[in-house]
Amino acid sequence: MDPVNVAVIVKMEPDFSEGNVSYNPDGTLNRAETKNILGPHSAIAVNAAFYAKIKHGAKISICTMGPPVAESMLQHSQLMSDADELYLYSDRIFAGADTLATAEVLKSGILKMQGKMDIVFSGHRASDGETGQTGPQTAWKLGMTFLGNVIDYEIDPESRTIRVKRLVRLQGIYDVVEEVEAPLPVFIAIDPSYKPKFNTVSQRLAYEKYQKEARQRSQDFKQYLKVLNAAQIEADPKLIGISGSPTIVYKVERIPKGKATRQAEIIDGSDQEQIRRIVAKMRQSLSTMVIK
Repeated sequence: MDPVNVAVIVKMEPDFSEGNVSYNPDGTLNRAETKNILGPHSAIAVNAAFYAKIKHGAKISICTMGPPVAESMLQHSQLMSDADELYLYSDRIFAGADTLATAEVLKSGILKMQGKMDIVFSGHRASDGETGQTGPQTAWKLGMTFLGNVIDYEIDPESRTIRVKRLVRLQGIYDVVEEVEAPLPVFIAIDPSYKPKFNTVSQRLAYEKYQKEARQRSQDFKQYLKVLNAAQIEADPKLIGISGSPTIVYKVERIPKGKATRQAEIIDGSDQEQIRRIVAKMRQSLSTMVIK
């Protein structure tokens, strides 16, 4: 039985919780002056790959396109998944890429990984773009079957097939869960609601084993890291960076902070008259509500 090879596409994203995001004059993100983290949706994809390692002993390769500072994000990903290999595609020519040009770099990089990938995971979307396009575009360029909004999956290593559950959101009705079976290889975009389940003692023991190994590996993550430029992944210069990006950022504007209109009133909980007054206001507000 052949081993399962898994790749994960992750993205370094601005830490919006800090409130300090810097842009270049041309409208692109200035990552050097912006605090960055492993994207939350990318973290879910990393967890999905870890599930494959625990259940099937899968080999995990994690990759990203970005500047050298993205190394720390790959280290974080390895800590979460016990990844066997880390790939950073870094080159000045990649700068300013839109989703299509980014997909070209990722496709070229994945094809340079050791071994043919059975599954490639990506997050549902990125918080700094919200397009959800990079995953499907990379799948298309790789020629892989794309399965989106996946909330659960099981691999059959013997038949080389995968069965997934997809969350299909339809306007006007409750969410529908669709089951799909497909031959490997496939590209999976993980839904934000995905949560791995480890139901047996052997799985829980494997979880502890690989977590311990992940902590050890991540302390010396550069031993597992390969930094590759455009020439090394044999990317077509016409299809990457700004020259390969049909999307043009005309201008980036800051959204002005709205003025606060709410007012707070502090009342004395021991004052019965104040309590009655507040309750009367609440009843008046509720009486005007229309509940559908």
